[in-house]
Amino acid sequence: MRNLLKHWTDLLLGWLGVTSDTGGWDRWIAFLLVLLFVVLFDFACRLVIVRGVRRLVARTRAVWDDTLFSVRVLRCACHILSAVLLAVVLPIVFEERSGVRVVVMRLMQSYVVISVFRFIDALLYAAFRIAASRPAWQNKPIKGLRQTAQGIALLVCTILVVSILIGKSPAILLTGLGASAAIVMLIFRDSILGFVSGIQLSANDMLQVGDWISVPKYGADGTVEEVSLTTVKIRNWDNTIVMLPPYLLTSDSFQNWRGMQLSGGRRVMRSVSIDMTSVRFCTPEMLARYREIDLVREYIDETERRIEAYNAAHGIGPGERRINGLHQTNLGVFRAYLVRYLRQEVPVNRSMTLMVRQMQPTETGLPMQLYFFTDTVVWEDYEGIQSDVFDHVLAVIPAFDLRVFQNPSGNDVAALGRPGFAAPAAAGTAADAARKGQAAGPAAAENAEPAAAPGTENPGSAAVR
Repeated sequence: MRNLLKHWTDLLLGWLGVTSDTGGWDRWIAFLLVLLFVVLFDFACRLVIVRGVRRLVARTRAVWDDTLFSVRVLRCACHILSAVLLAVVLPIVFEERSGVRVVVMRLMQSYVVISVFRFIDALLYAAFRIAASRPAWQNKPIKGLRQTAQGIALLVCTILVVSILIGKSPAILLTGLGASAAIVMLIFRDSILGFVSGIQLSANDMLQVGDWISVPKYGADGTVEEVSLTTVKIRNWDNTIVMLPPYLLTSDSFQNWRGMQLSGGRRVMRSVSIDMTSVRFCTPEMLARYREIDLVREYIDETERRIEAYNAAHGIGPGERRINGLHQTNLGVFRAYLVRYLRQEVPVNRSMTLMVRQMQPTETGLPMQLYFFTDTVVWEDYEGIQSDVFDHVLAVIPAFDLRVFQNPSGNDVAALGRPGFAAPAAAGTAADAARKGQAAGPAAAENAEPAAAPGTENPGSAAVR
């Protein structure tokens, strides 16, 4: 090989009109000839190997080999062959134990290491792309794991290249790194924490790309778009972007809505405050009106039979005061109506909890809470169902002789000073209740308070004043 290079070098120098003894030009001409040959060899490899392998891969039925034998991976493999050839041939050009030969050899060895690192980097990228296409790994935060593997490969490559250039063993560099571990950990703190957090997020299936998460502490409420080694990219519903370090999601709490999306139902838990002064026992006339409502007709009849049987068994006659025995209330009938309305008229998820319950009474009334799950998790449809339900609830409450509690508005306060203004409580005065009781019978008269005697004041009115 040396004689062949010497012959080619002499021919080139003769063509240029320069002798081989002039200033050592023969060495550098041979060096350039080797470089030119390696460049042509690399071009031929890429032309033959890359195109040939890609044609073979295109004929297979498998899909994963298209990624594993991608153009980038094959080109990096060709660069390794060229680098090895260059490292083998160049030492022949220079004399042994010469300073130039030592420098060139170290540079060539470093180039081989860098070429191998580029191939490994391309191979890791292809392997993780294949893994991400698998159903079991889809939407998993594996980008951080890929970046970690690439970072480890880069660290090993850097140590080897530095050790080759300075002519020292890699063990010496590792010893120095051990002594400066505190500085290294400080520099790569986010990367190390991100690597550990990425493993935790993947192993525990805490987070996936496409999940809807909420992190109120950091103003994040939206869809996860990307999970890398150092950041988690979240697109909020207002299209703003929030970037969070992965370790914040493992050290702090966050809410993941994936379970709701996979369950097929989204919860509605909203209350309507009922004015407690409008709750009363049902008179026969009230029950007759309620029976006109199809959803509660059967419930009212069944409950009346059960109540009559109970009262008869305990010796309670129909004409006794309603505080004795069992009696239906308008609030109870309304609650039964809401349950049947939700089950029959609203698109709810029947495999999940559905109930209507009373909450703790407060100064703003008696909260009547509707607790159910819709049969869809689409946000627009969910909000439409929820709004339709409470539109109906607010409109139907007066049909059960109930009132919604609402704080007085400016118009209500202004109406107090108008002539002829009658407070809503006037409709329930004792005299009106007595007249209603006479028309409705003894059962209704029991609910009415006795009218105040002439010249006396109603104690309740005095207390109000």
